[in-house]
Amino acid sequence: MVAGPRADPVAKKQKIAVNLALQGGGAHGAFTWGVLDRLLETGEFEIAAISGTSAGAVNGAALKAGLVRGLADGDVVEGNEVARANLDWLWERMGALPDNEITHWLAPFAPSAQVVSQMLEYSPAYWLQETAARVASPYSLGPLYDNPLRKVVETFDYNHVCHERGPDFYVSATNVRTGRIRVFRGEEITPDVILASACLPTLFRAVEAKDPVTRTDEFWWDGGYTGNPALFPLFARHLPDDIIIININPLEREELPQTPQDIANRVNEISFNASLMSELRAIAFVHRLIESGTVPEGVMKNVRVHMIADDDLMNDLSVATKTVPNPYVMSELKEAGRRAAARFLGQHGSKVGRESSVDLAAIYGDGLGRTFDE
Repeated sequence: MVAGPRADPVAKKQKIAVNLALQGGGAHGAFTWGVLDRLLETGEFEIAAISGTSAGAVNGAALKAGLVRGLADGDVVEGNEVARANLDWLWERMGALPDNEITHWLAPFAPSAQVVSQMLEYSPAYWLQETAARVASPYSLGPLYDNPLRKVVETFDYNHVCHERGPDFYVSATNVRTGRIRVFRGEEITPDVILASACLPTLFRAVEAKDPVTRTDEFWWDGGYTGNPALFPLFARHLPDDIIIININPLEREELPQTPQDIANRVNEISFNASLMSELRAIAFVHRLIESGTVPEGVMKNVRVHMIADDDLMNDLSVATKTVPNPYVMSELKEAGRRAAARFLGQHGSKVGRESSVDLAAIYGDGLGRTFDE
Protein backbone atom coordinates (compact mmCIF):
# COMPACT_ATOMS: atom_id res chain seq x y z
CA MET A 1 0.00 0.00 0.00
CA VAL A 2 1.42 3.36 -0.99
CA ALA A 3 1.05 6.03 1.63
CA GLY A 4 -0.44 9.34 0.62
CA PRO A 5 1.34 12.68 1.04
CA ARG A 6 2.10 13.52 4.65
CA ALA A 7 0.45 16.60 6.06
CA ASP A 8 2.73 19.34 7.25
CA PRO A 9 2.53 19.12 11.07
CA VAL A 10 2.89 22.90 11.29
CA ALA A 11 0.50 24.41 8.78
CA LYS A 12 1.51 27.86 7.65
CA LYS A 13 -0.96 30.50 8.77
CA GLN A 14 -2.30 32.67 5.98
CA LYS A 15 -0.98 36.21 6.34
CA ILE A 16 -3.51 39.05 6.43
CA ALA A 17 -2.84 41.83 3.91
CA VAL A 18 -3.10 45.31 5.43
CA ASN A 19 -2.28 48.92 4.69
CA LEU A 20 -0.49 51.07 7.28
CA ALA A 21 -1.19 54.76 7.86
CA LEU A 22 1.53 56.38 9.96
CA GLN A 23 0.91 59.73 11.66
CA GLY A 24 3.50 62.41 12.22
CA GLY A 25 4.37 63.82 15.62
CA GLY A 26 8.07 64.62 15.82
CA ALA A 27 10.10 62.51 18.23
CA HIS A 28 6.86 60.94 19.49
CA GLY A 29 7.14 58.89 16.29
CA ALA A 30 9.16 56.52 18.47
CA PHE A 31 5.75 55.21 19.58
CA THR A 32 5.13 54.12 15.98
CA TRP A 33 8.55 52.43 16.02
CA GLY A 34 7.34 50.25 18.88
CA VAL A 35 3.99 49.45 17.24
CA LEU A 36 5.68 48.43 13.98
CA ASP A 37 8.24 46.36 15.88
CA ARG A 38 5.46 44.33 17.53
CA LEU A 39 3.39 43.94 14.34
CA LEU A 40 6.44 42.74 12.41
CA GLU A 41 7.38 40.40 15.23
CA THR A 42 4.08 38.52 14.96
CA GLY A 43 4.63 37.68 11.28
CA GLU A 44 0.83 37.67 10.89
CA PHE A 45 0.54 40.55 8.44
CA GLU A 46 1.57 41.26 4.89
CA ILE A 47 2.08 45.00 4.51
CA ALA A 48 0.67 45.96 1.12
CA ALA A 49 1.02 49.75 1.37
CA ILE A 50 2.33 52.46 3.68
CA SER A 51 1.14 56.07 3.83
CA GLY A 52 3.33 58.24 6.03
CA THR A 53 3.59 61.88 6.99
CA SER A 54 6.42 63.66 8.82
CA ALA A 55 7.74 61.18 11.42
CA GLY A 56 5.42 58.65 9.76
CA ALA A 57 7.26 59.19 6.48
CA VAL A 58 10.61 58.64 8.20
CA ASN A 59 9.34 55.46 9.85
CA GLY A 60 7.76 54.37 6.57
CA ALA A 61 11.01 54.81 4.63
CA ALA A 62 12.95 52.70 7.14
CA LEU A 63 10.20 50.07 7.14
CA LYS A 64 9.94 49.88 3.34
CA ALA A 65 13.72 49.73 2.84
CA GLY A 66 14.06 46.95 5.38
CA LEU A 67 11.23 44.89 3.92
CA VAL A 68 12.62 45.18 0.40
CA ARG A 69 16.15 44.30 1.47
CA GLY A 70 14.88 41.26 3.37
CA LEU A 71 12.75 40.19 0.41
CA ALA A 72 15.79 39.94 -1.85
CA ASP A 73 15.76 36.16 -1.46
CA GLY A 74 11.95 35.91 -1.33
CA ASP A 75 11.80 35.30 2.43
CA VAL A 76 9.01 37.34 4.04
CA VAL A 77 10.09 36.38 7.57
CA GLU A 78 13.59 37.62 6.87
CA GLY A 79 12.10 40.83 5.49
CA ASN A 80 10.28 41.47 8.77
CA GLU A 81 13.46 40.95 10.80
CA VAL A 82 15.50 43.22 8.55
CA ALA A 83 12.78 45.88 8.78
CA ARG A 84 12.81 45.66 12.59
CA ALA A 85 16.58 46.06 12.62
CA ASN A 86 16.33 49.01 10.22
CA LEU A 87 13.82 50.76 12.47
CA ASP A 88 16.09 50.17 15.47
CA TRP A 89 18.99 51.66 13.51
CA LEU A 90 16.90 54.70 12.56
CA TRP A 91 15.83 55.56 16.09
CA GLU A 92 19.26 54.97 17.55
CA ARG A 93 20.46 57.53 14.99
CA MET A 94 17.66 59.83 16.22
CA GLY A 95 19.06 59.48 19.74
CA ALA A 96 17.06 56.69 21.38
CA LEU A 97 18.81 54.46 23.88
CA PRO A 98 19.93 51.13 22.43
CA ASP A 99 18.06 48.05 23.58
CA ASN A 100 20.57 46.56 26.01
CA GLU A 101 20.70 45.00 29.46
CA ILE A 102 21.94 48.15 31.20
CA THR A 103 18.94 50.11 29.88
CA HIS A 104 16.51 47.51 31.26
CA TRP A 105 18.40 47.33 34.58
CA LEU A 106 18.14 51.10 35.08
CA ALA A 107 14.48 51.33 34.04
CA PRO A 108 12.93 50.65 37.50
CA PHE A 109 15.01 53.48 39.01
CA ALA A 110 14.34 56.06 36.32
CA PRO A 111 11.46 58.59 36.40
CA SER A 112 8.49 58.04 34.13
CA ALA A 113 8.48 59.41 30.59
CA GLN A 114 5.77 61.86 31.69
CA VAL A 115 7.98 63.28 34.45
CA VAL A 116 10.97 63.60 32.12
CA SER A 117 8.73 65.31 29.54
CA GLN A 118 7.54 67.87 32.10
CA MET A 119 11.08 68.49 33.35
CA LEU A 120 12.19 69.15 29.80
CA GLU A 121 9.25 71.49 29.15
CA TYR A 122 10.19 73.70 32.11
CA SER A 123 13.94 73.59 31.55
CA PRO A 124 15.71 76.91 30.77
CA ALA A 125 17.13 75.48 27.53
CA TYR A 126 13.67 74.61 26.19
CA TRP A 127 12.24 78.00 27.20
CA LEU A 128 15.11 79.71 25.41
CA GLN A 129 14.39 77.67 22.27
CA GLU A 130 10.67 78.47 22.46
CA THR A 131 11.34 82.19 22.93
CA ALA A 132 13.74 82.24 19.99
CA ALA A 133 11.17 80.52 17.78
CA ARG A 134 8.62 83.25 18.57
CA VAL A 135 10.88 86.17 17.68
CA ALA A 136 12.96 84.70 14.87
CA SER A 137 12.41 82.39 11.92
CA PRO A 138 14.69 79.68 10.52
CA TYR A 139 15.62 82.17 7.80
CA SER A 140 17.19 84.47 10.41
CA LEU A 141 20.09 82.07 10.93
CA GLY A 142 21.64 82.72 7.53
CA PRO A 143 24.55 80.38 6.74
CA LEU A 144 24.33 78.87 10.24
CA TYR A 145 21.03 77.16 9.41
CA ASP A 146 21.03 73.38 9.33
CA ASN A 147 18.28 70.77 9.26
CA PRO A 148 19.47 68.07 11.69
CA LEU A 149 17.17 65.49 10.12
CA ARG A 150 19.00 65.66 6.78
CA LYS A 151 21.99 63.63 7.91
CA VAL A 152 19.58 60.85 8.93
CA VAL A 153 17.29 60.68 5.89
CA GLU A 154 20.18 60.96 3.43
CA THR A 155 21.56 57.67 4.73
CA PHE A 156 18.45 55.70 3.66
CA ASP A 157 18.95 53.36 0.73
CA TYR A 158 16.58 54.97 -1.78
CA ASN A 159 17.02 52.10 -4.21
CA HIS A 160 15.06 50.11 -1.63
CA VAL A 161 12.79 52.95 -0.43
CA CYS A 162 11.62 53.55 -4.02
CA HIS A 163 11.71 49.94 -5.21
CA GLU A 164 8.69 48.54 -7.03
CA ARG A 165 8.89 45.43 -4.86
CA GLY A 166 7.49 45.39 -1.37
CA PRO A 167 4.67 47.62 -0.17
CA ASP A 168 3.52 50.71 -2.03
CA PHE A 169 4.91 53.74 -0.21
CA TYR A 170 3.25 57.18 -0.16
CA VAL A 171 4.67 60.35 1.40
CA SER A 172 2.60 63.53 1.86
CA ALA A 173 3.75 67.15 1.91
CA THR A 174 1.95 70.51 1.83
CA ASN A 175 2.56 72.92 -1.05
CA VAL A 176 3.36 76.30 0.55
CA ARG A 177 2.12 78.28 -2.46
CA THR A 178 -1.23 76.51 -3.00
CA GLY A 179 -1.88 75.04 0.44
CA ARG A 180 -2.71 71.70 -1.19
CA ILE A 181 -1.52 68.22 -0.37
CA ARG A 182 0.78 66.39 -2.73
CA VAL A 183 1.40 62.66 -2.38
CA PHE A 184 4.77 61.37 -3.60
CA ARG A 185 5.40 57.72 -4.48
CA GLY A 186 8.00 55.46 -6.06
CA GLU A 187 10.98 57.23 -7.63
CA GLU A 188 9.43 60.60 -6.72
CA ILE A 189 10.53 60.03 -3.11
CA THR A 190 13.92 61.60 -2.36
CA PRO A 191 15.65 62.84 0.80
CA ASP A 192 14.19 66.29 0.10
CA VAL A 193 10.67 64.84 -0.11
CA ILE A 194 11.06 63.13 3.27
CA LEU A 195 12.42 66.39 4.73
CA ALA A 196 9.52 68.31 3.17
CA SER A 197 7.00 65.98 4.75
CA ALA A 198 8.60 66.67 8.16
CA CYS A 199 9.14 70.41 7.70
CA LEU A 200 7.58 72.35 10.58
CA PRO A 201 7.82 75.96 9.32
CA THR A 202 8.63 77.42 12.75
CA LEU A 203 11.67 75.15 13.05
CA PHE A 204 12.83 74.46 9.50
CA ARG A 205 13.08 76.33 6.24
CA ALA A 206 10.67 75.25 3.51
CA VAL A 207 12.12 72.45 1.42
CA GLU A 208 12.35 72.87 -2.35
CA ALA A 209 11.45 69.83 -4.45
CA LYS A 210 9.88 69.16 -7.84
CA ASP A 211 6.11 68.65 -7.91
CA PRO A 212 5.69 65.24 -9.61
CA VAL A 213 2.45 66.34 -11.30
CA THR A 214 3.19 69.86 -12.54
CA ARG A 215 6.95 69.20 -12.93
CA THR A 216 7.66 72.63 -11.42
CA ASP A 217 9.93 73.37 -8.48
CA GLU A 218 7.87 74.18 -5.39
CA PHE A 219 8.42 74.81 -1.70
CA TRP A 220 6.92 72.40 0.82
CA TRP A 221 5.92 72.31 4.47
CA ASP A 222 4.91 69.50 6.79
CA GLY A 223 2.39 67.11 5.28
CA GLY A 224 0.51 67.03 8.58
CA TYR A 225 -1.32 70.23 7.69
CA THR A 226 -3.15 68.54 4.81
CA GLY A 227 -2.87 64.80 5.45
CA ASN A 228 -1.75 63.28 8.72
CA PRO A 229 -1.56 60.74 7.26
CA ALA A 230 -3.31 60.74 3.88
CA LEU A 231 -5.68 57.77 3.66
CA PHE A 232 -7.00 58.24 0.12
CA PRO A 233 -3.94 56.69 -1.62
CA LEU A 234 -4.81 53.49 0.26
CA PHE A 235 -8.25 53.31 -1.39
CA ALA A 236 -6.71 52.00 -4.65
CA ARG A 237 -8.45 48.93 -6.06
CA HIS A 238 -5.36 46.74 -5.98
CA LEU A 239 -4.83 47.29 -2.24
CA PRO A 240 -6.54 45.39 0.61
CA ASP A 241 -9.54 46.83 2.42
CA ASP A 242 -7.95 47.01 5.89
CA ILE A 243 -6.14 50.17 7.04
CA ILE A 244 -4.33 50.19 10.39
CA ILE A 245 -3.81 53.78 11.53
CA ILE A 246 -1.07 54.36 14.08
CA ASN A 247 -2.03 57.52 15.96
CA ILE A 248 0.42 59.79 17.72
CA ASN A 249 -1.64 62.98 18.20
CA PRO A 250 -4.46 62.36 20.70
CA LEU A 251 -7.90 62.87 19.20
CA GLU A 252 -9.40 64.01 22.51
CA ARG A 253 -8.21 65.85 25.62
CA GLU A 254 -10.44 66.02 28.69
CA GLU A 255 -8.70 68.94 30.39
CA LEU A 256 -9.02 72.50 29.12
CA PRO A 257 -5.61 73.82 27.97
CA GLN A 258 -4.79 77.03 29.85
CA THR A 259 -1.06 77.68 29.63
CA PRO A 260 0.34 79.19 26.43
CA GLN A 261 2.25 75.98 25.74
CA ASP A 262 -0.78 73.74 26.26
CA ILE A 263 -3.01 75.97 24.13
CA ALA A 264 -0.48 76.02 21.26
CA ASN A 265 -0.03 72.27 21.56
CA ARG A 266 -3.77 71.58 21.39
CA VAL A 267 -4.19 73.94 18.42
CA ASN A 268 -1.49 71.97 16.60
CA GLU A 269 -3.10 68.65 17.52
CA ILE A 270 -6.49 69.77 16.21
CA SER A 271 -4.93 71.16 13.03
CA PHE A 272 -2.89 68.02 12.41
CA ASN A 273 -5.86 65.75 13.08
CA ALA A 274 -8.35 67.71 10.96
CA SER A 275 -7.58 66.05 7.62
CA LEU A 276 -7.60 62.57 9.19
CA MET A 277 -10.96 63.24 10.86
CA SER A 278 -12.35 64.45 7.53
CA GLU A 279 -11.25 61.29 5.72
CA LEU A 280 -12.60 59.05 8.48
CA ARG A 281 -15.94 60.85 8.31
CA ALA A 282 -16.00 60.26 4.54
CA ILE A 283 -15.30 56.55 5.09
CA ALA A 284 -18.14 56.40 7.61
CA PHE A 285 -20.45 58.03 5.05
CA VAL A 286 -19.51 55.44 2.42
CA HIS A 287 -20.18 52.69 4.96
CA ARG A 288 -23.66 54.11 5.48
CA LEU A 289 -24.36 54.26 1.72
CA ILE A 290 -23.27 50.64 1.24
CA GLU A 291 -25.16 49.33 4.28
CA SER A 292 -28.36 51.10 3.24
CA GLY A 293 -28.11 49.76 -0.30
CA THR A 294 -27.93 53.27 -1.76
CA VAL A 295 -24.65 52.29 -3.40
CA PRO A 296 -24.31 48.68 -4.61
CA GLU A 297 -21.55 46.74 -2.90
CA GLY A 298 -18.38 46.74 -4.97
CA VAL A 299 -18.95 50.13 -6.58
CA MET A 300 -17.10 51.96 -3.79
CA LYS A 301 -14.38 50.51 -1.61
CA ASN A 302 -15.67 49.32 1.77
CA VAL A 303 -12.65 50.25 3.87
CA ARG A 304 -12.11 48.51 7.20
CA VAL A 305 -10.51 50.85 9.74
CA HIS A 306 -8.36 49.97 12.75
CA MET A 307 -6.43 52.25 15.11
CA ILE A 308 -3.51 51.69 17.44
CA ALA A 309 -2.95 54.51 19.91
CA ASP A 310 -2.24 55.40 23.53
CA ASP A 311 -4.05 58.69 24.05
CA ASP A 312 -3.60 58.54 27.84
CA LEU A 313 0.17 58.51 27.45
CA MET A 314 0.19 61.17 24.74
CA ASN A 315 -2.04 63.40 26.87
CA ASP A 316 0.53 63.20 29.67
CA LEU A 317 3.52 64.05 27.47
CA SER A 318 4.32 67.67 26.65
CA VAL A 319 5.05 69.22 23.29
CA ALA A 320 8.69 69.55 24.40
CA THR A 321 9.43 65.89 23.76
CA LYS A 322 8.08 66.21 20.21
CA THR A 323 10.61 68.82 19.20
CA VAL A 324 13.52 67.96 21.52
CA PRO A 325 14.42 64.27 21.16
CA ASN A 326 15.14 62.73 24.55
CA PRO A 327 16.82 59.30 24.52
CA TYR A 328 15.01 57.96 27.57
CA VAL A 329 11.56 59.21 26.49
CA MET A 330 11.98 57.77 22.98
CA SER A 331 12.96 54.39 24.39
CA GLU A 332 9.93 54.47 26.70
CA LEU A 333 7.72 55.42 23.76
CA LYS A 334 8.95 52.38 21.85
CA GLU A 335 7.93 50.12 24.72
CA ALA A 336 4.57 51.91 24.98
CA GLY A 337 4.05 51.31 21.27
CA ARG A 338 4.78 47.61 21.66
CA ARG A 339 2.27 47.39 24.54
CA ALA A 340 -0.38 49.26 22.54
CA ALA A 341 0.10 46.92 19.59
CA ALA A 342 -0.15 43.89 21.90
CA ARG A 343 -3.43 45.25 23.34
CA PHE A 344 -4.79 45.82 19.86
CA LEU A 345 -3.88 42.30 18.76
CA GLY A 346 -5.47 40.82 21.86
CA GLN A 347 -8.69 42.83 21.63
CA HIS A 348 -9.15 43.33 17.89
CA GLY A 349 -6.62 41.20 16.04
CA SER A 350 -9.28 38.69 15.00
CA LYS A 351 -11.27 41.48 13.30
CA VAL A 352 -8.50 42.43 10.87
CA GLY A 353 -9.46 41.08 7.46
CA ARG A 354 -13.13 40.70 8.45
CA GLU A 355 -14.56 43.90 9.93
CA SER A 356 -13.59 47.33 11.24
CA SER A 357 -12.53 47.54 14.86
CA VAL A 358 -13.43 51.26 15.00
CA ASP A 359 -17.10 52.30 15.02
CA LEU A 360 -16.76 55.35 12.79
CA ALA A 361 -20.50 56.05 12.63
CA ALA A 362 -20.76 56.31 16.41
CA ILE A 363 -17.64 58.45 16.74
CA TYR A 364 -17.92 60.88 13.84
CA GLY A 365 -21.60 60.92 12.92
CA ASP A 366 -22.60 63.42 10.28
CA GLY A 367 -20.73 66.44 11.65
CA LEU A 368 -23.97 67.95 13.05
CA GLY A 369 -23.74 66.34 16.47
CA ARG A 370 -25.69 63.26 15.42
CA THR A 371 -24.62 59.71 14.80
CA PHE A 372 -25.74 58.06 11.60
CA ASP A 373 -28.26 56.02 13.61
CA GLU A 374 -30.10 59.08 14.90
